[in-house]
This record gives sequence, structure tokens and C-alpha cells, in this order.
Amino acid sequence: MNHYDPTGLDPQRTITDLKELRALTGDENGAQRVAFTDTWIAARKFMREKLESLPIEVEVDEAGNQWATLVGKSDDALLIGGHIDSVPNGGWLDGCLNLLAGVEVLRHIASQGTPPVTIRLVDWADEEGARFGRSLFGSSSASQHMNPDELRDLKDKDGIRLQDALERVGINIDRALTTKEQLRNAKAYLELHIEQGPVLESMNLAMGTVLGTYGVERHSIRFVGQAAHAGSTPMHLRRDALAAAAKLELEIREIAKRNGGVCTMGRVDTKPGIVTSVVETCDCLLDQRHLDADSLAKMLQEAKDASEKFAQEENVSVAWTRIWQIEPILFNEELRALTDESIKEATGTGHRLPSGPLHDAAEVARAGVPTVMLFVQSLRGLSHTKLEDTKEEHLAMSVQALDRLAYKAVEWIQKS
Repeated sequence: MNHYDPTGLDPQRTITDLKELRALTGDENGAQRVAFTDTWIAARKFMREKLESLPIEVEVDEAGNQWATLVGKSDDALLIGGHIDSVPNGGWLDGCLNLLAGVEVLRHIASQGTPPVTIRLVDWADEEGARFGRSLFGSSSASQHMNPDELRDLKDKDGIRLQDALERVGINIDRALTTKEQLRNAKAYLELHIEQGPVLESMNLAMGTVLGTYGVERHSIRFVGQAAHAGSTPMHLRRDALAAAAKLELEIREIAKRNGGVCTMGRVDTKPGIVTSVVETCDCLLDQRHLDADSLAKMLQEAKDASEKFAQEENVSVAWTRIWQIEPILFNEELRALTDESIKEATGTGHRLPSGPLHDAAEVARAGVPTVMLFVQSLRGLSHTKLEDTKEEHLAMSVQALDRLAYKAVEWIQKS
């Protein structure tokens, strides 16, 4: 791989492959490639068929991640990753764009002979977590941030345990952590993804370099007051748990605005839950995200302080329980600079933005592998819906940018 030569790269072939996958694994409601289902298995078979004509070795590791390896002159490896699984009724590009763009990059590199370093394309198992509620299964196994005992008894909507679903497709959850060996020679990791948000479209930009993924604080909050008859209890004597929760819901929006983060109170459950009773117990789920750890901590503290204030105002109690937390993950600055160059070469302009959603790239970065992501514009900012879409010319640009970045990353690995 001397001077970059785009000859032989065919971005339109990636678009055709994506449409074939959509026809194979989607229906009138959208993509149905939910992890560990028969449709997911069919999608993976489709991927392997696309690689059959190449000098590629394909294997599935102990965590169910599927690896396609183009052996190079060195064991040092450039990883390109994505995920074939989708949410139910999902979009045609989420996750699989990078894999099929990655296949085209492998085709291009293989056509130029043996590469100076090994190139590996990985399909991470169950990135979405749509079936069992635990995202990033395969990549967090590789990064050693997966605890089998916390996950094995998770159940899907049909009551099937995660451990049993894994065993059905040949995965032993107690051996999943051994997949860390797959990262032994990894020197860089690239991941292309649709933005899943409206920023690039609002700026009339095709692509952007991802700064990193937001840190997340996810908590359950319980307000407890007193049930009382809705007709006979004067307003000033009520201990309404929902009233305090409602005040907090409005305040967390202001907290996020002040600190430059985002937040959602995505679920509120009340008891007794009848129209004739003041709410005694209100359980809320709060999700707060920020790219800066100190700002995220400040947002959390401000929300806790506000909840205490509103509890006192409404004469109720409040208690917090952390459900899950992950620190902000900043991507490698040298790779971000190379990504900026690649995007400008492919599209004429560039931009940097954070990722609100989590991605497998965050776990790879946590494992110590230099990592970067590229975003391509999402029409209307929609994802996780059959309405998810990206202009075909932008999809073609994203394949070109990923290919150029792969070339630059190989050179970077050689110099490192």
C-alpha cells in the first residue's frame, strides 16, 4: 500500500449489498435482525457469502463476535467494526452500514496484494441489547466489562433467558470473556455509523468526525408520599409523589441546557395508579449524558439536589438507585485528525461532533485500542425506525472516507 489509489473501490456495490440485506432480513415494519434470532443468523450468513471470493479467514469467537481476517505481512492489526443486529422494526443502515462498507474496503485492499498489516472486520454480537436490555454484549466481553453472572438470567419478552438464547447459537456465556485475545494485536479500530441524530443534516454536511461517546448516568428515583382520596383531601394537605416527580422532570431539562448535556426521564410509574387516589409512590427512570466527566457529575448532583428540594416542597421522601454508569470515552486524537482528512477528501468539508448513543467503539477504546468513529448524515435525524435513511450519495461518500481512513490508519500503525 504505497500512494493511495481508489481504483477498484466500488461504493455503489456497498449500497447494493445493503439493499439486498434489507430485502433478506426486513419486512414492511423495518429491519428484524434482532440478536441471536434466526433472522440474525441469516444476516451473518449473508455477510460470509459476501466474503467468499476473498482470501479471508472467517471465525466466530467465544462471545459470538464474527471476525473476517485478511492476513497481512505483520500481525499488527487494523480493526474495522460494526454490528449486523438491529432493534425490532429497525432501520436498514444502523450497524450494518459499517460492516458492508468494511467488506468493500477489504475487497479494495485485497485487490492490491498482501497488505503491510493484518486487516480484520468484526461483527460484534448484540450491540443493540434490544432483546435482553443489555447492550454491547460482544464488545464488552472483549473489553472485560461484561459480568456473566449479572447477565445470564436476563429474560426477553417471551421469558427466554439470555444464557439459553446464547447456548442455542453455540455461545457459552462463561467463556465469553476469553474473547479479549482477539484484541491482542489490535493497533487501531475504525467504525463508520449513521449519525442517528439531526446535527449533520441541520448543518448541510455529509459526514463528521466523532469526538467520543457520551458518559451516561442512569438512575431509578423513587418518590414516596401518601395515598389519599382524590375528592376529600384538600390540595394543601396532599403528599403527592407525582407532583415532586413532575417538578423534577421539568428541572432536569434546564439542568441539561445549563451544562451542555442531554437528559431524559423515560419512564414514570405511579401507585396506586387509580384516578380517585393521590399518588403515593412514583418511580422514575432518569438518563443523563455528557461528553465531559465533570459536567456529567455536576448534572447528576444538581438533579439530586433538585429532587430533595421538590420532595420537601411536596412533603414526600426521595431515594436514588444507580442502575448503570459509563464514563465519557474520548477517541484517539491522532486518528481523529486522520479522519478529518479522510472526510474532507471524500466530501470537501468536515465537522467534529460527539456521539450521544453508545457504540461498540466505546468498549474497544475502553480496552485500550486507539479508536475513532465516522458519522454520515441521517435524514430527519431518525434511527431505530423503518423511516431511517441516508442519501445514497452520502452513503457512497462514507465508503470512500472509510477506505481512505483505512489507508491512512495502516500507515499510522506502521509508523507507531
